[in-house]
Amino acid sequence: MSQPTGVIHDIGYRHYDGPRLGRGAAAVALGVHSLRGTFGLGRTFKSKIMPFLLFGAMMLPAVVSIAIMALLKQAPMSYTDYAVFMQPVIAIFLAAQSPVLVAPDLRHRVIPLYLSRPNTIIDYIGAKLAAMIVALLILMVVPLTVQFIGELLIDLPMPLHTHEYLAALGGSLLNAVLLTSIGLTLASFTPRRGLGVASVIAFYMFTLAASAVLTGVLESEGYSDAASWSILLNPFFLVNAVQTNLFGTQPTEGLPFPPGAGPALILLAVVALALTGLYARYRKALAA
Repeated sequence: MSQPTGVIHDIGYRHYDGPRLGRGAAAVALGVHSLRGTFGLGRTFKSKIMPFLLFGAMMLPAVVSIAIMALLKQAPMSYTDYAVFMQPVIAIFLAAQSPVLVAPDLRHRVIPLYLSRPNTIIDYIGAKLAAMIVALLILMVVPLTVQFIGELLIDLPMPLHTHEYLAALGGSLLNAVLLTSIGLTLASFTPRRGLGVASVIAFYMFTLAASAVLTGVLESEGYSDAASWSILLNPFFLVNAVQTNLFGTQPTEGLPFPPGAGPALILLAVVALALTGLYARYRKALAA
Protein backbone atom coordinates (compact mmCIF):
# COMPACT_ATOMS: atom_id res chain seq x y z
CA MET A 1 0.00 0.00 0.00
CA SER A 2 1.53 3.31 -1.09
CA GLN A 3 1.89 6.12 1.45
CA PRO A 4 0.48 9.61 0.71
CA THR A 5 3.12 11.93 -0.61
CA GLY A 6 1.29 15.28 -0.30
CA VAL A 7 2.69 17.87 2.11
CA ILE A 8 0.90 20.89 3.57
CA HIS A 9 3.22 23.87 4.00
CA ASP A 10 2.57 26.70 6.42
CA ILE A 11 3.46 29.77 4.35
CA GLY A 12 2.70 32.31 7.03
CA TYR A 13 -1.03 33.12 6.65
CA ARG A 14 -2.57 34.19 9.93
CA HIS A 15 -5.22 31.77 11.17
CA TYR A 16 -8.64 33.02 12.29
CA ASP A 17 -9.94 31.43 15.47
CA GLY A 18 -12.75 33.87 16.27
CA PRO A 19 -16.50 33.35 15.92
CA ARG A 20 -18.03 32.98 12.47
CA LEU A 21 -21.06 35.27 12.48
CA GLY A 22 -22.70 34.01 9.29
CA ARG A 23 -24.94 35.54 6.63
CA GLY A 24 -26.84 37.94 8.85
CA ALA A 25 -23.77 39.69 10.20
CA ALA A 26 -22.22 39.88 6.73
CA ALA A 27 -25.37 41.48 5.29
CA VAL A 28 -25.57 43.97 8.17
CA ALA A 29 -21.90 44.88 7.75
CA LEU A 30 -22.43 45.45 4.03
CA GLY A 31 -25.53 47.55 4.73
CA VAL A 32 -23.76 49.74 7.29
CA HIS A 33 -20.78 50.19 4.97
CA SER A 34 -23.13 51.16 2.12
CA LEU A 35 -25.07 53.59 4.32
CA ARG A 36 -21.86 55.33 5.36
CA GLY A 37 -20.91 55.56 1.69
CA THR A 38 -24.12 57.42 0.77
CA PHE A 39 -22.99 60.30 3.00
CA GLY A 40 -19.31 60.03 2.07
CA LEU A 41 -18.27 58.78 5.52
CA GLY A 42 -14.99 56.90 5.41
CA ARG A 43 -14.23 58.43 2.02
CA THR A 44 -12.55 61.61 0.81
CA PHE A 45 -13.76 65.08 1.78
CA LYS A 46 -14.92 65.64 -1.80
CA SER A 47 -17.33 62.71 -1.46
CA LYS A 48 -18.99 64.36 1.55
CA ILE A 49 -19.74 67.71 -0.13
CA MET A 50 -22.78 66.75 -2.22
CA PRO A 51 -24.74 64.67 0.34
CA PHE A 52 -24.23 67.17 3.16
CA LEU A 53 -25.10 70.15 0.95
CA LEU A 54 -28.32 68.41 -0.05
CA PHE A 55 -29.06 67.56 3.58
CA GLY A 56 -28.57 71.22 4.45
CA ALA A 57 -30.95 72.22 1.66
CA MET A 58 -33.56 69.81 3.05
CA MET A 59 -33.20 71.35 6.50
CA LEU A 60 -33.57 74.96 5.33
CA PRO A 61 -37.41 75.05 4.95
CA ALA A 62 -37.82 73.48 8.40
CA VAL A 63 -35.57 76.12 9.97
CA VAL A 64 -37.44 78.91 8.16
CA SER A 65 -40.77 77.41 9.24
CA ILE A 66 -39.66 77.39 12.89
CA ALA A 67 -38.59 81.02 12.60
CA ILE A 68 -41.97 81.97 11.14
CA MET A 69 -43.77 80.09 13.91
CA ALA A 70 -41.71 81.85 16.57
CA LEU A 71 -41.98 85.36 15.13
CA LEU A 72 -45.40 85.44 13.47
CA LYS A 73 -47.22 82.65 15.35
CA GLN A 74 -48.28 81.10 12.07
CA ALA A 75 -48.87 77.42 11.33
CA PRO A 76 -45.84 75.39 10.25
CA MET A 77 -45.17 74.35 6.71
CA SER A 78 -47.34 71.36 5.76
CA TYR A 79 -45.64 68.16 6.88
CA THR A 80 -47.34 66.02 4.25
CA ASP A 81 -46.31 68.38 1.43
CA TYR A 82 -42.67 68.60 2.51
CA ALA A 83 -41.40 65.81 0.24
CA VAL A 84 -43.33 67.11 -2.78
CA PHE A 85 -42.07 70.64 -2.19
CA MET A 86 -38.47 69.40 -1.85
CA GLN A 87 -38.63 66.75 -4.58
CA PRO A 88 -35.80 68.23 -6.70
CA VAL A 89 -33.39 67.95 -3.75
CA ILE A 90 -34.49 64.38 -2.99
CA ALA A 91 -34.21 63.39 -6.66
CA ILE A 92 -30.68 64.84 -6.91
CA PHE A 93 -29.63 62.97 -3.76
CA LEU A 94 -31.06 59.74 -5.17
CA ALA A 95 -29.36 60.26 -8.52
CA ALA A 96 -26.00 61.18 -6.98
CA GLN A 97 -25.84 58.42 -4.39
CA SER A 98 -27.53 55.42 -6.06
CA PRO A 99 -24.53 54.80 -8.37
CA VAL A 100 -22.24 55.06 -5.32
CA LEU A 101 -23.87 51.89 -3.96
CA VAL A 102 -23.89 49.79 -7.12
CA ALA A 103 -21.47 51.11 -9.77
CA PRO A 104 -18.06 50.31 -8.16
CA ASP A 105 -18.86 46.64 -7.53
CA LEU A 106 -20.20 46.21 -11.05
CA ARG A 107 -17.31 48.09 -12.65
CA HIS A 108 -14.65 46.06 -10.83
CA ARG A 109 -16.61 42.81 -11.26
CA VAL A 110 -16.41 41.81 -7.61
CA ILE A 111 -20.01 40.63 -7.29
CA PRO A 112 -18.96 36.93 -7.45
CA LEU A 113 -16.61 37.57 -4.51
CA TYR A 114 -19.42 39.02 -2.40
CA LEU A 115 -21.71 36.16 -3.31
CA SER A 116 -19.22 33.31 -2.98
CA ARG A 117 -20.20 32.66 0.63
CA PRO A 118 -22.07 33.09 2.86
CA ASN A 119 -24.01 35.92 1.16
CA THR A 120 -26.63 35.36 -1.50
CA ILE A 121 -27.98 37.70 -4.16
CA ILE A 122 -30.95 38.45 -1.88
CA ASP A 123 -28.58 39.35 0.98
CA TYR A 124 -26.53 41.66 -1.22
CA ILE A 125 -29.52 43.41 -2.79
CA GLY A 126 -31.28 43.65 0.56
CA ALA A 127 -28.26 45.34 2.17
CA LYS A 128 -28.00 47.88 -0.65
CA LEU A 129 -31.74 48.60 -0.60
CA ALA A 130 -31.79 48.97 3.18
CA ALA A 131 -28.84 51.38 3.08
CA MET A 132 -30.45 53.65 0.50
CA ILE A 133 -33.86 53.52 2.21
CA VAL A 134 -32.31 54.56 5.53
CA ALA A 135 -30.31 57.32 3.83
CA LEU A 136 -33.46 58.75 2.23
CA LEU A 137 -35.35 58.46 5.51
CA ILE A 138 -32.62 60.47 7.23
CA LEU A 139 -32.88 63.06 4.48
CA MET A 140 -36.66 63.37 4.81
CA VAL A 141 -37.50 62.51 8.42
CA VAL A 142 -34.92 64.68 10.21
CA PRO A 143 -36.29 68.01 8.85
CA LEU A 144 -39.87 66.92 9.63
CA THR A 145 -38.89 65.97 13.18
CA VAL A 146 -36.94 69.18 13.76
CA GLN A 147 -39.95 71.20 12.58
CA PHE A 148 -42.29 69.21 14.83
CA ILE A 149 -40.01 69.70 17.84
CA GLY A 150 -40.02 73.42 17.05
CA GLU A 151 -43.82 73.36 16.98
CA LEU A 152 -43.85 71.60 20.36
CA LEU A 153 -41.59 74.22 21.91
CA ILE A 154 -43.35 77.26 20.46
CA ASP A 155 -46.67 78.19 22.02
CA LEU A 156 -48.91 78.48 18.97
CA PRO A 157 -52.58 79.50 19.24
CA MET A 158 -53.66 76.28 17.50
CA PRO A 159 -53.59 72.51 18.10
CA LEU A 160 -50.44 70.53 17.33
CA HIS A 161 -50.27 68.97 13.86
CA THR A 162 -49.46 65.53 15.30
CA HIS A 163 -51.58 63.52 12.89
CA GLU A 164 -50.13 65.36 9.90
CA TYR A 165 -46.58 64.76 11.21
CA LEU A 166 -47.17 61.02 11.69
CA ALA A 167 -48.76 60.76 8.25
CA ALA A 168 -45.71 62.49 6.78
CA LEU A 169 -43.46 59.91 8.44
CA GLY A 170 -45.48 57.16 6.77
CA GLY A 171 -45.25 59.00 3.46
CA SER A 172 -41.48 59.36 3.91
CA LEU A 173 -41.17 55.59 4.27
CA LEU A 174 -43.23 55.04 1.12
CA ASN A 175 -41.13 57.59 -0.74
CA ALA A 176 -37.91 55.95 0.43
CA VAL A 177 -39.00 52.46 -0.66
CA LEU A 178 -40.32 53.57 -4.04
CA LEU A 179 -37.44 55.88 -4.93
CA THR A 180 -34.79 53.42 -3.76
CA SER A 181 -36.26 50.62 -5.85
CA ILE A 182 -36.30 52.80 -8.96
CA GLY A 183 -32.97 54.53 -8.36
CA LEU A 184 -30.88 51.44 -7.63
CA THR A 185 -32.41 49.54 -10.52
CA LEU A 186 -31.67 52.30 -13.03
CA ALA A 187 -28.16 52.84 -11.67
CA SER A 188 -27.36 49.12 -11.73
CA PHE A 189 -27.67 48.86 -15.51
CA THR A 190 -24.41 50.71 -16.08
CA PRO A 191 -21.08 50.31 -14.26
CA ARG A 192 -20.23 53.96 -14.95
CA ARG A 193 -21.23 56.32 -12.15
CA GLY A 194 -21.84 59.29 -14.45
CA LEU A 195 -24.24 57.35 -16.64
CA GLY A 196 -26.03 56.09 -13.55
CA VAL A 197 -26.54 59.64 -12.32
CA ALA A 198 -27.79 60.71 -15.74
CA SER A 199 -30.25 57.81 -16.00
CA VAL A 200 -31.89 58.55 -12.64
CA ILE A 201 -32.10 62.30 -13.34
CA ALA A 202 -33.50 61.62 -16.82
CA PHE A 203 -36.18 59.34 -15.37
CA TYR A 204 -37.21 61.96 -12.82
CA MET A 205 -37.31 64.77 -15.39
CA PHE A 206 -39.31 62.62 -17.82
CA THR A 207 -41.92 61.61 -15.23
CA LEU A 208 -42.17 65.20 -13.96
CA ALA A 209 -42.74 66.60 -17.45
CA ALA A 210 -44.98 63.77 -18.64
CA SER A 211 -47.18 64.06 -15.56
CA ALA A 212 -47.62 67.83 -15.96
CA VAL A 213 -48.16 67.82 -19.74
CA LEU A 214 -50.49 64.83 -19.89
CA THR A 215 -52.55 66.07 -16.96
CA GLY A 216 -52.90 69.51 -18.52
CA VAL A 217 -53.96 68.08 -21.90
CA LEU A 218 -56.52 65.71 -20.40
CA GLU A 219 -58.02 68.42 -18.20
CA SER A 220 -58.29 70.82 -21.13
CA GLU A 221 -60.16 68.14 -23.08
CA GLY A 222 -62.54 67.51 -20.18
CA TYR A 223 -61.19 64.12 -19.12
CA SER A 224 -60.91 64.94 -15.43
CA ASP A 225 -60.91 61.32 -14.23
CA ALA A 226 -58.12 60.35 -16.60
CA ALA A 227 -56.19 63.48 -15.59
CA SER A 228 -56.31 62.45 -11.94
CA TRP A 229 -54.59 59.16 -12.85
CA SER A 230 -52.00 60.78 -15.11
CA ILE A 231 -50.77 62.88 -12.17
CA LEU A 232 -49.48 59.65 -10.66
CA LEU A 233 -46.76 59.37 -13.32
CA ASN A 234 -44.67 61.50 -10.97
CA PRO A 235 -43.42 59.19 -8.15
CA PHE A 236 -43.75 61.95 -5.55
CA PHE A 237 -47.38 62.60 -6.47
CA LEU A 238 -48.03 58.85 -6.47
CA VAL A 239 -46.81 58.59 -2.88
CA ASN A 240 -48.74 61.72 -1.93
CA ALA A 241 -51.91 60.14 -3.33
CA VAL A 242 -51.33 56.94 -1.34
CA GLN A 243 -50.58 59.02 1.75
CA THR A 244 -53.79 61.00 1.26
CA ASN A 245 -55.93 57.88 0.90
CA LEU A 246 -54.27 55.96 3.75
CA PHE A 247 -54.06 58.69 6.38
CA GLY A 248 -56.85 61.06 5.37
CA THR A 249 -54.57 64.06 4.87
CA GLN A 250 -55.04 66.89 2.40
CA PRO A 251 -53.54 66.34 -1.07
CA THR A 252 -50.77 68.62 -2.25
CA GLU A 253 -52.13 71.85 -3.75
CA GLY A 254 -55.62 70.32 -3.70
CA LEU A 255 -54.75 67.93 -6.54
CA PRO A 256 -57.66 65.63 -7.52
CA PHE A 257 -56.01 62.29 -6.76
CA PRO A 258 -58.08 59.17 -7.53
CA PRO A 259 -59.65 57.66 -4.40
CA GLY A 260 -59.49 54.08 -3.23
CA ALA A 261 -56.73 51.49 -3.40
CA GLY A 262 -55.70 52.21 -6.98
CA PRO A 263 -52.67 54.42 -6.21
CA ALA A 264 -51.43 51.96 -3.59
CA LEU A 265 -51.66 49.07 -6.06
CA ILE A 266 -49.74 51.09 -8.65
CA LEU A 267 -47.03 51.84 -6.08
CA LEU A 268 -46.71 48.16 -5.16
CA ALA A 269 -46.58 47.17 -8.83
CA VAL A 270 -43.81 49.70 -9.59
CA VAL A 271 -41.75 48.53 -6.60
CA ALA A 272 -42.20 44.87 -7.56
CA LEU A 273 -41.23 45.55 -11.18
CA ALA A 274 -38.16 47.53 -10.16
CA LEU A 275 -36.99 44.88 -7.69
CA THR A 276 -37.47 42.17 -10.30
CA GLY A 277 -35.27 44.12 -12.71
CA LEU A 278 -32.66 44.65 -9.99
CA TYR A 279 -32.58 40.96 -9.16
CA ALA A 280 -32.27 40.01 -12.84
CA ARG A 281 -29.39 42.48 -13.26
CA TYR A 282 -27.39 40.92 -10.46
CA ARG A 283 -28.13 37.40 -11.66
CA LYS A 284 -26.59 38.45 -14.95
CA ALA A 285 -23.61 40.10 -13.19
CA LEU A 286 -23.01 36.94 -11.19
CA ALA A 287 -23.03 34.79 -14.30
CA ALA A 288 -20.69 37.10 -16.22
